[in-house]
Amino acid sequence: MQSLTRLLSNCTLSLQPQHRGTVAIAFQQLRTKTKYVEKPKPGAGQQFRRIVHFPDQYTVQPLKITHLAGRDPVTGRMVAKGIGGGIKQQYRWVKWVRDGPSEGAPQEERVVELLRDGCRTAKVALVAVGDELKYILATENMREGDILKTSRVIPRIPVRPNEGDAYPLGALPVGTRIHCLEKNPGQPCHLIHAAGTFGTILRKFDDKVVVQLPSKREFAFDRTCMATVGRLSNVEHNKEHVGSAQRMREMGNRPRSGLWKRKEGKHGRKIRRLPPMTTITPPPAPKEQEIKLTLHL
Repeated sequence: MQSLTRLLSNCTLSLQPQHRGTVAIAFQQLRTKTKYVEKPKPGAGQQFRRIVHFPDQYTVQPLKITHLAGRDPVTGRMVAKGIGGGIKQQYRWVKWVRDGPSEGAPQEERVVELLRDGCRTAKVALVAVGDELKYILATENMREGDILKTSRVIPRIPVRPNEGDAYPLGALPVGTRIHCLEKNPGQPCHLIHAAGTFGTILRKFDDKVVVQLPSKREFAFDRTCMATVGRLSNVEHNKEHVGSAQRMREMGNRPRSGLWKRKEGKHGRKIRRLPPMTTITPPPAPKEQEIKLTLHL
């Protein structure tokens, strides 16, 4: 009975008109029965590696993670082929906003502990500010017990900062190494996060500060954008040897072979000059919502 039900589920009935007003019923079996599923394309700022379950309020407790292994969480279809499962990790919520006083003395913060987070390459520092605890990215020479300073004041003479201090770009001298840079004032610091990377302040003009990013490209940011001083920790990350295929699977990478080699072949890497400096413009203002009024008499 089950085999008959399975056979009939793959069949269709069609009506075929015949001569003298008769209708013949045709019983036809479908060769394939597929269901079209719309799945997203990789890229566009979406990652199919993990889902972090964020609570409503900020916390320093490790957060739980759901590994996606390159699959769409809605349909379960494969989207990114090079991503595997990986070993279980716990996510530490980094507070990307370094907010300090706008006038007066800078705010002091103490480094409580340095931790290694499996979800990012650089180390993470647990920092205490008053009665609040938060995570920030650790610098190269940061140690437990260090005192960090955070301020939004731009003095007439540039300050002499230490590693881990956060100041506006206009308050830092030329040649300073920075990381965790704001793209626009008030936004989270979402530039220069990878281990061992840093940006360099090259020059200043008008109310702009030119910063060279790790990609060697130059961008002009607003002088009020916040940045953290120093080079990020785990400097030897790019020289670390993987060692085995099993460790690649633990890192969440699926094996692939026969890939196109970048440095060889007809379409290999080209050496081109860097593009000119780019000025970061503020984001467009949100559109005003139209209000429609009706009058019922």
